[in-house]
Amino acid sequence: RATVPVDTAAASHWMPVDQYIGGVEHAILHLLYSRFFTRALQSDGQLAVAEPFAGLFTQGMVTHESYRAEDGTWLYPEEVERGSDGAMARRGSGDPVLVGRGEKMSKNKRNTVDPAAIIAQYGADTARWFVLSDNPPERDIEWTEAGITGASRFIQRVWRLAHGGGHLMADAVLPAELSVDATALRRATHRTIAAVTAALDGFAFNVAVARLHELTSALLDAERLGAGAGLSWARREGLLVLAQLMAPLAPHLAEEVWSMLQQTGSPLVCLSPWPVADPALTAVQTVTLAVQVMGKLRGTVEIIVDASQDVAIGAALADPNVARALEGRTIVKRIYVPGRILNFVIAA
Repeated sequence: RATVPVDTAAASHWMPVDQYIGGVEHAILHLLYSRFFTRALQSDGQLAVAEPFAGLFTQGMVTHESYRAEDGTWLYPEEVERGSDGAMARRGSGDPVLVGRGEKMSKNKRNTVDPAAIIAQYGADTARWFVLSDNPPERDIEWTEAGITGASRFIQRVWRLAHGGGHLMADAVLPAELSVDATALRRATHRTIAAVTAALDGFAFNVAVARLHELTSALLDAERLGAGAGLSWARREGLLVLAQLMAPLAPHLAEEVWSMLQQTGSPLVCLSPWPVADPALTAVQTVTLAVQVMGKLRGTVEIIVDASQDVAIGAALADPNVARALEGRTIVKRIYVPGRILNFVIAA
């Protein structure tokens, strides 16, 4: 039988908890109480930590309208329907329904939504993707199913993309030199790795979804390009990375994509190491340079990051708008701020 309230060795191993996630009502109740007891136990010598949680994330609420029948009974959303006149009525009887404001989903007020209907029609991955692609998780969100078809279309697009890339074999060799298209795709892939990793670490699931949409578009563009030095290899790399990055968000689809690509390293995508972005491929290669004439913006040009003044001036003079502004004028000075602006000073 235990003779002390706390096993100090076990508490030192498990405490503090890495991450606490809860709504605002938990910050008042659970969080407050847990901090109180932790401080009390520390002051009594039972714990070595003063705070029970290393990280805190306060999530927003999912809200929905509430519905009440004439007799005051709360109704579930599936028990009401909108009539031809736009008013809400009880499904089946047509009795009028009192519509309340959007508020936190509650079993007491029955303004909850059963995801089973969405899962039955669209699948679990589509339901997950739809929920995660909405507002940042720290904000309140009014539940609506308006975007569910878009989430379903994206899932189908990834499925078709994986089918089209199933012939990209695991024994493909990365060539010594890549085509411009292959290099661009690899850059898109590795920038997505960096962006999604950072987004997931920061609970910005909607940002991760947006970046995966962009990578999917890049892979679709590469599929239409056809051949190119190393393009098939880059497409395979991009599809495998897409499966790995999607795994926490749409696990069933990710596993199917991983399997279709005949991956031999790890039998399951969930067992594969998380991808690591190559810094050489994530570095910014070009900058947008603002070109001014007498301090007035006349155009912008894309130049390499470390471009010399001569290179910047040459690119600026090739811009039609800048050329027209300088036509017939005498340039008396050129002011170049690398990576930011190039200003031409002309004679009065």
